[in-house]
Amino acid sequence: MLTAALLAVPGITALSSAARAADADLAVNGGFESGLSGWTCTAGSGTTVNSPVHGGSSALQATPAGSDNAQCAQTVTVKPGSQYTLSGYVRGSYVYLGASGTGTTDVSTWTQSAPDWQKLTTTFTTGASTTKVTIYTHGWYGTGAYYADDVSLVGPGASAGQPPAAPTGLKAGTVTSSSVALSWAAVTGATSYAVYRDGAKVQTATGTSATVTGLNPSTAYGFQVTAVNDAGESAKSAAVTATTTAGSSGDLPTHALVGYLHSSFANGSGYTRLADVPDSWDVIDLAFGEPTSATSGDIRFNRCPVTECPNVESDADFKAAIKAKQAAGKKVLISIGGANGQVQLTTTAARDAFVSSVSNIIDTYGLDGLDIDFEGHSLSLDASDTDFRNPTTPVIVNLISALKTLKAKYGSKFVLSMAPETFFVQMGYQYYGTGKWGGQDPRCGAYLPVIYALRDDLTLLHVQDYNSGPIMGLDNQYHSMGGADFHIAMTDMLLTGFPVAGDAGNVFPPLRPDQIAIGMPASVNAGNGYVAPSEVTKALDCLTKKTNCGSYTTHGTWPALRGLMTWSVNWDRFSNWEFQKNFDAYFG
Repeated sequence: MLTAALLAVPGITALSSAARAADADLAVNGGFESGLSGWTCTAGSGTTVNSPVHGGSSALQATPAGSDNAQCAQTVTVKPGSQYTLSGYVRGSYVYLGASGTGTTDVSTWTQSAPDWQKLTTTFTTGASTTKVTIYTHGWYGTGAYYADDVSLVGPGASAGQPPAAPTGLKAGTVTSSSVALSWAAVTGATSYAVYRDGAKVQTATGTSATVTGLNPSTAYGFQVTAVNDAGESAKSAAVTATTTAGSSGDLPTHALVGYLHSSFANGSGYTRLADVPDSWDVIDLAFGEPTSATSGDIRFNRCPVTECPNVESDADFKAAIKAKQAAGKKVLISIGGANGQVQLTTTAARDAFVSSVSNIIDTYGLDGLDIDFEGHSLSLDASDTDFRNPTTPVIVNLISALKTLKAKYGSKFVLSMAPETFFVQMGYQYYGTGKWGGQDPRCGAYLPVIYALRDDLTLLHVQDYNSGPIMGLDNQYHSMGGADFHIAMTDMLLTGFPVAGDAGNVFPPLRPDQIAIGMPASVNAGNGYVAPSEVTKALDCLTKKTNCGSYTTHGTWPALRGLMTWSVNWDRFSNWEFQKNFDAYFG
């Protein structure tokens, strides 16, 4: 009787209908029918699949890996002081559904095991000034892939209002060979800005400035900016044009063959005189300059003694061979470090000693530049050093300073290359330094701040794709040495960029293809991870032509890829120049 009486009161009926009409599903693409549109997944962990699905034809599949729990999230505009119901269907082990930034108590719900689709539901009330809430789903570390579908957030929608006006005052600031800094005037009512390069949206910014990276040298680009709020996006600003500088190609050929020449020691491959190195080798790295002690910064280049290398040439002949190579258009560099040459510039005194001693080697032999082959424990990150863009660890900061000083001293023709191991670069996709909770190897990703700081001065980066453990690629699968797939996945990471330690807001930007050479051992004797010439060809085909690819799908095609690096010239000679011959056959 009471229910009937209440329903008979017109005012109450009208109020109930209005309240229901105001509620809406505010989640965007909650059924994942439009791929991951509207969603962002950490460390590239998410994708859409056609089976299993709860409703429609698609569902989310996300895979935790390492320290990443595969969180997929979206930010939704809400109404302050209002109640919302979040629900979704999941399957898998330890799957979570929740909301953060509610302004009151953040909520989450989870299931320990859902072999079939299970509905999760939770509710929350927004705070008095809350206008945005992030809804998310995630799995748990090491538990395998989980699935989610038909995620909804039901509650009152907020008034959209009007899009902001177009930005004004767009101008270009600092321009380098691979980046352009932009700034513009603030727009009333804008919550973010979108930056366009030659008509294509390339990034977003929350403030009134941005630096567009990954550009090619000596190239003109047009830029525009739009202002964005919850109601939409403004018209584009007036365009501004900027031309990147020439960069640091070091006058290399379009495709270059790089090799290390054993100059200070002999091993089973035998000593090779510099004059006997064939003309196919475009960059010759003299291995190695080593420090007097790990922390001195004092680098010495001691040529192989006659007792160890009976056929070693004299200093005069060695210097004459350097000049002859240079006259033929080749570059000869001193390589610092190696497996036995630990270099730790822990103090500014060590930094200055490094600059002075390396300069002395370069000047004594008339070399074209410097290769940094820091391995082992040369580089590591302090526990508090978590931002590769702004490093604080002394050995990192001092190395960057030293290399910038050398580059400035010798000018634009100075060739600067680096040969880090995968542990110090691509491993940074999963782990960076000691990690959020500590306990990780502090060397993880430790080369990233050095590469980033010197990206506009760096001629070549040739990561050692050998003597490596399995490394996770951008497909969130582990890749191991021994085939083209490993080289394709590792190189794609450098040319595409990647979120550091799975943080989508902290992305290591891509390098230019002309800065990248793939590092490989020349023979089975040279190092673990040797691949036959046919596999080298597959890797080059996939990266430069997007043909002959295997299981890994690249994020682009890079015909301007600079070339190949190998350890070493000596080992290739020992193997009848197999590596060199394959390079020559491929690139002509």
